[in-house]
Amino acid sequence: MNFWDIYWLVLVCAMGLSFGSFLNVCIYRIPLELSLSHPPSTCPKCNTRIKWYDNVPVFGWIFLGGKCRACKAPISVGYPVIELLFGLTCLELWLLYGISYAQPFVAISYGLLAFGLLLGTFIDLAEMWLPDRVTIGGMIAGPLLSLLVPALHGADGWLGGLTASLIGLAAGYGSFWLIRAIGTAALKKEAMGLGDVKLMGALGAFLGWQACVLVFFMAPLAGLAIKLFTLFREREFPYGPYLCLASVVLIVCWSPIWNWVYPTFESGWLVALLGLFCLVMMPLLLMMCRVVRGAFEK
Repeated sequence: MNFWDIYWLVLVCAMGLSFGSFLNVCIYRIPLELSLSHPPSTCPKCNTRIKWYDNVPVFGWIFLGGKCRACKAPISVGYPVIELLFGLTCLELWLLYGISYAQPFVAISYGLLAFGLLLGTFIDLAEMWLPDRVTIGGMIAGPLLSLLVPALHGADGWLGGLTASLIGLAAGYGSFWLIRAIGTAALKKEAMGLGDVKLMGALGAFLGWQACVLVFFMAPLAGLAIKLFTLFREREFPYGPYLCLASVVLIVCWSPIWNWVYPTFESGWLVALLGLFCLVMMPLLLMMCRVVRGAFEK
């Protein structure tokens, strides 16, 4: 690793931490329908404006000891954690795509996707809904970036990148719309929010239809495990964060995962068979969880 590689790593990490701070702003203000630019950041307890040197990502929280300078009210540790999480995510993406694969624009595009996934995850966990800025925004940004950066889909020209993105969008949105329709009919109530359907469309637009198939199988494993673990609790967990987690794992570990599953994708009939199996099994699993939980609640 030469001097310029280290220089870009430091710069990317610093920018990632800064955008992580903006991510905190978005997570807090979007559900409240507040402006993202005005007013400046203030303490939620005493409304004192936060000085710029207290607002430095991660380090500002450390130097303040996790308390407001004015009123000494505690500041949630979630703020520096989110900043650090996004900073490290950007660093990993740059190491993988910017340096190892020499595709800096792919790294930047995936960084934008990661920002949206983290934004959607934390809002979904807190509010139980996904903002259209993430889902519909991703369905718009995915094809546009694929047009400008065809390497997102391994294509050589803009037409190939755009085509792969649109196919992925249709596959992601269409498959989850069908699952939602079947699950709703089987459970006699809404089985999945429309936000999850739109999120899958956005993921397909960025990652392609092959990634949609992998997320399709990976996300329910995490979701089912958490569902069974919380079977006797009142807390409901949204499905969106599992889609986001599976997508981030795919982005970071795409090469080894793809090398492992590539033979399966060569057999088109096997992918279709697995997809049909999952369409049938998911509503049945949801019904089973509902029956078991109902039996213990009586």
